[in-house]
Amino acid sequence: MKLSSTLIAAAIAMLSQGALAETNVLNLYSARHYQTDEALYATFSQQTGIKINRIEGKEDELLERIKNEGANSPADIFLTVDAARLAKAHELGLFAPLASKTLETRIPSYLRTEDWFSFSTRARVIVYNKSAVKPEDIQNYTDLADPKLKGKVCSRSGSHPYNLSLIASIIAHQGEAQAEAMARGMVANFARDPKGGDTDQIKSVAAGECGVALANTYYVARMLRSTKINDLKMMENVGVIWPNQSSTGTHINVSGGGLLKTAPHKEAAVKFLEYLASDQAQRYFADGNNEWPAVENVKVSNPALESLGKFKADKLPVNNLAMYQAKAQIILDRAGFK
Repeated sequence: MKLSSTLIAAAIAMLSQGALAETNVLNLYSARHYQTDEALYATFSQQTGIKINRIEGKEDELLERIKNEGANSPADIFLTVDAARLAKAHELGLFAPLASKTLETRIPSYLRTEDWFSFSTRARVIVYNKSAVKPEDIQNYTDLADPKLKGKVCSRSGSHPYNLSLIASIIAHQGEAQAEAMARGMVANFARDPKGGDTDQIKSVAAGECGVALANTYYVARMLRSTKINDLKMMENVGVIWPNQSSTGTHINVSGGGLLKTAPHKEAAVKFLEYLASDQAQRYFADGNNEWPAVENVKVSNPALESLGKFKADKLPVNNLAMYQAKAQIILDRAGFK
């Protein structure tokens, strides 16, 4: 039985529409858990017509899932926070090398590798109780090991990636011996055993339980932007130091992602990664989640970040943070940094 040319044309049109619908999809595995990212994704879909299917979870769970799914994985992109976690995805062979003039032009070289890219940064600062600690005594990370701070230092776990990345940067700049001396000195100065997250450290400093602690800047900015009167009152007691301004600069970590080797929607995935480097998306990171844009000279409007002032950032290549992670953990364990 012969099909009319009209039916054949209709069948081809239907097949084309099905193929088009399939390409207008992006499957994103994300370990970023910020409500403010909703606008980031919605705007991309509005601009491109590409629907984002998002799976959220913890980094290790998502990496294990991608690995187990193998060649049949529906995931196109993996997004997460912390350079070490991105490096782990690379070590597992999950990312595909990506040559993009847009990404290479917009993302500074120290914030990208051949297969993953940073899209925002956060600095690890020293927060202190204004009535308990003098700012001149805590100008550098290694000052946290000074005996004059005995009984005043609080911290989150030594196994947390934020602390591991900081110690990795100390190893990269000053060597293992200096990194271990710092870790041991901090342990000797602890006001209590490590516990809680960065927000808990800030609140403990504000309450006087600790004199000094480390925190990522977006936690500080979040407290400064809080609508809760108690949070704002607490922050009146807290000062912020940009460490190592006279040497290497303040340690920064990143949020980023990459294209997965088995991505079924590579074209859409590349469009999304390039979109994350656009001025508009970069402003979402800064204004929505209190992070700094990875792209230089992007104008943002975040009073909390602006109130922290300008600072010299450490431009250690993100690969180096990952390179020394294992050694950092060994050093912290040896120092008794729980």
